[in-house]
Amino acid sequence: MTTVIAFILMFGLLVFVHEWGHLIFAKRAGMLAREFAIGFGPKIYHFKKNETLYTIRLLPIGGYVRVAGEDPEIVELKAGHHIGLEFNNDGKVNRIIVNNKSKHPEARVIEVEKADLDHRLVIEGYEVDEDEKLFFEVDPKAMFVMDENETQIAPYNRQFASKTVPQRAMQLFAGPMMNFVLAIILFMILGFIQGVPSDEAKLGEIQNGTPAQEAGLKAGDEVTAVDGESVSTWEEFTAIIRDHPGEEVTLTVEREGSVQQMNVTPASIEDRDMTIGQVGVARAFEESLTEKLTFGFTQTYEWAGLILTNLGKLVTGQFSLDMLSGPVGIYDATDQVVQTGFTNFVMWTAILSINLGIVNLLPLPALDGGRLIFVGLEGVRGKPIDPQKEGLVHFIGFALLMLLMLVVTWNDIQRLFL
Repeated sequence: MTTVIAFILMFGLLVFVHEWGHLIFAKRAGMLAREFAIGFGPKIYHFKKNETLYTIRLLPIGGYVRVAGEDPEIVELKAGHHIGLEFNNDGKVNRIIVNNKSKHPEARVIEVEKADLDHRLVIEGYEVDEDEKLFFEVDPKAMFVMDENETQIAPYNRQFASKTVPQRAMQLFAGPMMNFVLAIILFMILGFIQGVPSDEAKLGEIQNGTPAQEAGLKAGDEVTAVDGESVSTWEEFTAIIRDHPGEEVTLTVEREGSVQQMNVTPASIEDRDMTIGQVGVARAFEESLTEKLTFGFTQTYEWAGLILTNLGKLVTGQFSLDMLSGPVGIYDATDQVVQTGFTNFVMWTAILSINLGIVNLLPLPALDGGRLIFVGLEGVRGKPIDPQKEGLVHFIGFALLMLLMLVVTWNDIQRLFL
C-alpha cells in the first residue's frame, strides 16, 4: 500500500507540474484552456473553474491541457440549423441551444442563415415562419448547449493559432521546462535534508554485518587506492568494487591523517541479470551552504546529460529496447526505491521528472518537441503548415507512441514473472 500511495503521488506530481506549465502559459497568452486533465480515459473526478474543466481520469499514463483551436471546434452552426438563443442583460447571445430546445421554453428559436463565431461574433437568421432577417451579437464567452452540456465558444483571438510564434512555442515548451524546475527544487531539498554527496571517495555510514564493517572500515575514511590503483572520486571507487564480486581487494585508506591498508571481499549481489560487488558503505555528505544551493542545478544538469547519452545509444542501437520501462516497470522500480527510504524516493522522483521533460522535447510527432518543430517551421516559412496535414502527422505519431507503450509494458510484465 505504501508503494501504491507513493506511485500515485509521484505520478500525479510529475504530470501535474508538466501540464500546469502548459496551462499557465496558455492563460498568460490569452488562450482558452478548455480542460486540464491528469490521466486518460473516463473521468473519475472533475470540477470547473475560470473557464477550465479540471479532471482526473482513470488511466495513469499521462495528462493533457486542451486548448481551443488545437482540435476542431465542437459545434459548427450551418445554414438551415434551428437553434435556440438566450440573452444576457446586454442583449447579447450568451447561450446557444443546439438541441433539446423543448427543454428551454424561454429560448428564442431561429433558423440560421449565417454564423460567424470566430471573428465578428454574429448569428444571422430568421424566426420560424418569419421573413425578416435578424442579426444577433454573441457574447465572447457564450455557451453552446448540446445534450444539456455547456461548452464555451472560442473566438479566434482565444484560439492557439491566433497567438504569435513565440507565445505558442513558450506554451509548448513550458511543460518540459516545469519538469526541469521541479527536479532542481527536489535536488535542492535533498541537499538541505542530507547534505551534498562528497566528490571524493569518502565513506559515510557503514552498514552492519557487511564486508566493510568486517574489514574495519569507518565513517569518515577516504579511499585513495584499490589494489594499488589510484582513485580520486566516489564513482571510481564504486566502479572497481562492482567489478570484483567475491574477490578480495586491498584498500588504501586515509584515516585522521594516517594511511592504512585494509583487505575487503565485496559481497556478490544479483542486479539485472548480472553479478556485482558491494561492500556495504554509503557515500559521505558535506554541509556547504553554497553547494546545497547549487546542488539542484548541478544534479539536474548531470542527470540530463546521462539520460541524453542513453537516448543516443538507443538511436544508434547500443541500447536495447528491452531496457526501456513503461508504467509497470516504473511502478516496480518505485517499489524497490521506496523500500530504501524517503530521500531515495525524492531523488527517484527528480530523475523521472528530468526524464519526462527530455522525452517530451524529442522531435517526435504528438510530443511537445514535435509540435515545436511545426511552430518553428512556421516561423521560418512565414506561414503555418496545413492544419489537416499537421494533425495527421500528430495522429500517426500518437498511434505509434501508444504501440511502443504497449510493447514496453508487455516487456515489463514479462520481466515481473520471469
